Amino acid sequence: MKKTALFSMVFGTLAYASWGQTEPVETKAPNSTYKSAFAGQTRIGGVKTQTPYEFKVLSEGLTFPWGVKSLPDGRLIITEKAGNLRIAKANGELSKPITGLPAVNTSGQGGLLGITIDPNFDKNRMIYWTFAENFDGGTLTSVAKGKLSADETKIEGATVIYRATPAHKGNLHYGGRILFDKKGDLFVSTGERSDMVTRPQAQQLNSSLGKIVHITTDGKPVANGPFASTSGAKPELYSYGHRNVQGLTFNPVSGDLWSNEFGPRGGDEINRVQSGKNYGWPVITYGIEYSGKQIGEVIQQKEGMEQPVYYWDPSVSPSGMTFYSGDMMPEWKNNLFVGCLSGMHIARLVIENNKVVGEERLLSQEYQRFRDVTQGKDGAIYAVTDQGRLYRISKK
Repeated sequence: MKKTALFSMVFGTLAYASWGQTEPVETKAPNSTYKSAFAGQTRIGGVKTQTPYEFKVLSEGLTFPWGVKSLPDGRLIITEKAGNLRIAKANGELSKPITGLPAVNTSGQGGLLGITIDPNFDKNRMIYWTFAENFDGGTLTSVAKGKLSADETKIEGATVIYRATPAHKGNLHYGGRILFDKKGDLFVSTGERSDMVTRPQAQQLNSSLGKIVHITTDGKPVANGPFASTSGAKPELYSYGHRNVQGLTFNPVSGDLWSNEFGPRGGDEINRVQSGKNYGWPVITYGIEYSGKQIGEVIQQKEGMEQPVYYWDPSVSPSGMTFYSGDMMPEWKNNLFVGCLSGMHIARLVIENNKVVGEERLLSQEYQRFRDVTQGKDGAIYAVTDQGRLYRISKK
């Protein structure tokens, strides 16, 4: 028996031959010897895109971009960590920085983070974003909204609508993705701020840390949330037990909300997010401490806590992600694309019945830290990297 096939059996992954796959794309040894909860939860067999495709660097002029979204006319609106908003034309030409946003704290992992546009942007020109904000007692993840001026030089009426409390004197794990649901409300991800003192708050319903929250465009809790009648709980909470969620997207087939989050050393996760569910951190995890020590009670499964759909060990550091729903690349239809930072690639995950059945690593030859990916109005995939690049990936 081949060594890789034996490894797959030991760690509980699917026999890749049954799906017509190649060997798993991950070849490095894991950080732990933890056994996965079900077949195919990690190190699934590799797949390879058969349709010829190409990629192009549209711009190298961005400075630590963090979020990218398509505008109705096909241009892209991009956040830069330092607090700038930029608009990119189809040829990659960048606007001057757009002014009028609240001050951001750029220390560590802070800065101007995720962005989304109002479903009625054509009429109201409203955009929504997240950022690290200085606040009493430290910093926190905040959500703001404002109107893009007609001349696109500034944001008018910028208003902070939500703050993920409590504040903490730290500069890590802000989460920060934001997107609209079909009813016109917002999902926002937060981190548990990394430090040992705040880590337990991911399990506490009176804290916004380590959560996905569901709010209106005025920052109020969406009515009838899963914890609306729970004494002492924040009514805006949608799910909890998260570590640092930097990816949020909707599955175009089921309509379900999906997320990803950074594990510690190993244990990066892809999750299907359901209302009121507990995703386990820091009680269960497939990762270990950066120091090499084990975490908590060293368990990976517990009643009442959700298992990730998929996890990586070693880490790939998953950030922005999107399901592909375009027609340009039919082979990619309904696949999940995940920007990976330390992994320096875009992960393409083939999903069937809420399970990952194949994995491919795209653009790994570029050696870029892919911070966010989005689908353009033209059916291409666009990605931004920490090194300042804007990519377009399309059919050749």
